[in-house]
Amino acid sequence: MSADESLRDRRLALVGRHMASENELDFATTLATFDHPRYELIATGQVFDGPDEVSGYYRSSRAAFPDQRNEHVVLTYAEDTVVAEFDLLGTHLGELAGMTPTGRTFRCRMCALFLFAPGGERIIGERVYFDQGTILSQLALTPDDD
Repeated sequence: MSADESLRDRRLALVGRHMASENELDFATTLATFDHPRYELIATGQVFDGPDEVSGYYRSSRAAFPDQRNEHVVLTYAEDTVVAEFDLLGTHLGELAGMTPTGRTFRCRMCALFLFAPGGERIIGERVYFDQGTILSQLALTPDDD
């Protein structure tokens, strides 16, 4: 196995551990996968930079969706990036941006880029792409809900 293949395999394993630890709500492990914790949510324009902001993101997202988890994860490797395609799902049981909990579930296909510094072994940022409308349409009340 070449050095490049070994680095690729370690990065893929690290991203797998990162995503599994999110499902397990083991955010200490999730944070440890970063060299510098940073999330960019492209659909909302939100950026959480540094351990305090990223920890706050974990708390607020799991307050709204305590069972939030990723499924059907497919990892692909590119130079200094691991690309993850997955379904994110959860149940809306807490306030979300002023929206009262609906108790409804959502499932949304997403893509996340896990970025690495050249030669680096830990994540320097996670950039997540998704359609916010897909999630909101599954959570929103309809006229039939009255």
